[in-house]
Amino acid sequence: MEISIGAEKLFEIAGFPITNTLLTTWLVVGFFVVVSQLLVRRLQLVPAGVQNVSEAVIEGVLGLMDSVLGSREKSEKYFPLIATIFLFVISSNWFGIFPGFGSVGFREAREGHEIFVPLFRSGASDLNFTLALALISVFSVQFLGILAIGFFKHAGKFFTLKSPIAAFVGILEFISEIAKMISFSFRLFGNVFAGEVLLIITAFLVPYVIPVPFLFLELFVGFVQALVFAMLTLVFLGIATVEHH
Repeated sequence: MEISIGAEKLFEIAGFPITNTLLTTWLVVGFFVVVSQLLVRRLQLVPAGVQNVSEAVIEGVLGLMDSVLGSREKSEKYFPLIATIFLFVISSNWFGIFPGFGSVGFREAREGHEIFVPLFRSGASDLNFTLALALISVFSVQFLGILAIGFFKHAGKFFTLKSPIAAFVGILEFISEIAKMISFSFRLFGNVFAGEVLLIITAFLVPYVIPVPFLFLELFVGFVQALVFAMLTLVFLGIATVEHH
């Protein structure tokens, strides 16, 4: 048994390495494309079944966003970003604990010894995935903040000459925006990778029964991490789209 902190390369396409975490991410994207197409084709004026449940969940999420943004108009405007982040993160986390993920693969000789390379791994167990998601979240917040209040007003939150204290606080705010990317990426990566290691070790030592409670724990952790990522993005978005007074 060998635990790798980095994603394993499976093959290359035009010199671009395709890793097992990237393959899982493509699988998640494909899953959403298929599901969204099926749902759109079955939309009804009077909701029933899955559509009814989906609309109830959407209404609940919009209500939660209203409590943060203070406006239904804003909630509906930014709902696609927040919902996409939540669904993408939770699906990536949960796909990683499906049967076959981490256990189906091939053996490869590296550095004089043979190692097992899994065909699929959770996308969030790759720091490249979480860092890219953090960059998208933070830059989206800044971009939407500029659209909401204007470039100069938004930049004035970080760079101002009104007073020495305001200038110092602005610099700290700018540094905190960079720190958000690091915090976002390492929080999600650390929790998912640690869960992956825990499942591998328990399955190796006691392959029957004992890993089951840890699987449910990982389901819960995957949900919490997706919720935290989406809620923090929502809170930062709420701050970025209002003027400082």
